[in-house]
Amino acid sequence: MKIRFQNARILSMKEGEDIFLGELHVTDNKISYIGEGKPEFSKESWDRVIDAKGNVLMPGFKNAHTHSAMTFLRTYAEDLPLKEWLYEKVFPMEAKLKPEDMYPLSILAIMEYLTSGITANFDMYMAPEFVAKAAKDTGFRTVLCGSANDFGGTKESLRKEYETLNKYHELVSYQLGFHAEYTTSKELMLDIADLAKELKTPVYLHNSETKEEVAGCVERYGKTPTAFLDSIGMFEYGGGGFHCVHMTEEDLNICKEKGLYVVSNPGSNCKLASGIAPVSKMLEMGIPVALGTDGPASNNCLDMFKEMFLVSGLQKIACEDATAVDSMEVLKMATVNGAKAMGLIDCDVLDEGKLADLIMIDLNQPNMQPIHHIPKNIVYSGSKLNVAMTMVNGSILYEKGAFFIGVKAEEIYEKANEIIARIKETK
Repeated sequence: MKIRFQNARILSMKEGEDIFLGELHVTDNKISYIGEGKPEFSKESWDRVIDAKGNVLMPGFKNAHTHSAMTFLRTYAEDLPLKEWLYEKVFPMEAKLKPEDMYPLSILAIMEYLTSGITANFDMYMAPEFVAKAAKDTGFRTVLCGSANDFGGTKESLRKEYETLNKYHELVSYQLGFHAEYTTSKELMLDIADLAKELKTPVYLHNSETKEEVAGCVERYGKTPTAFLDSIGMFEYGGGGFHCVHMTEEDLNICKEKGLYVVSNPGSNCKLASGIAPVSKMLEMGIPVALGTDGPASNNCLDMFKEMFLVSGLQKIACEDATAVDSMEVLKMATVNGAKAMGLIDCDVLDEGKLADLIMIDLNQPNMQPIHHIPKNIVYSGSKLNVAMTMVNGSILYEKGAFFIGVKAEEIYEKANEIIARIKETK
């Protein structure tokens, strides 16, 4: 396939490059040209020519922390603190799921990602082989994260996932991980640290999401989760933490020293009253921060525009500084940093030779007019309604409200409702 985008405002997200008017070509699954339009391009043979009409082409958003199949719990457990929400509502319902349920439930999430301009996600959930199949079948890019804990998972099962899923399909990759310190025995965490050293790979987990979590770890091990995990060699090859709300100075220094990525989830942290992560301080220290929605049970929508607005707005409140975390830094979190955290170094920016994971932002909407500063418009005014097109790996999967993922939306909605009806009837 050869696709030509012309008359586009191109926001490449390359360091130091401003938005410019030009065109972008996609050949098969890669960007083959990016630059100014030339008369000779019209003489070439194209499978499709798309006139962007001044709209923005930019890298797709990278949702760096998700639990996709938790779509079945959307609005099921509301207005509860994290521990009660997790142990009394979420875990009992998850126990009733069948592994094959993860397939349609993940596709439902993928559809929502596409409407929000998300071209890849970093997913931690059960039965990852079914999540991988959902990604492959729909054409979506997914990075799977290990989710071992005391309810299931061993060093050997993680090794098998790592070896199998990293060879599964070009759209699927896998990073080593486990659920959290508070759900995982010390013995298993030591095994995971050993496996990370053996494979020379990073490790990711939920980290320091609540005050209670941190206090529990200090009581058990005399250290915060970050310090404890560092003390057992968990981060010798890097990695990162999801949430990282309650971090000490020592924790932040460890993140900086080890090159750890922090994935902030402001929407989920607000809804569960977990707190506000010190993102501004992290950025000042040079700690790379990415953005995630978390799962649809705790957020509840999988909307990167909401996360971008919140991560900036909440820092301005927390720091009492209206200049904290400006729009370009936010866009970098949502694109470049997310890609790097997930190991997707070939689709972080728009450039020749990079994978064609990109989106078109419609500026011809009331919320985008007048045009003073496009990046600020996207962060502070943008919404899903502005996503005109989402392309993954050179294929358009969503355009003007329609999905091109090999399955009808109505079939997925019906299947998701069948699953939740069955679970509710299960004793």
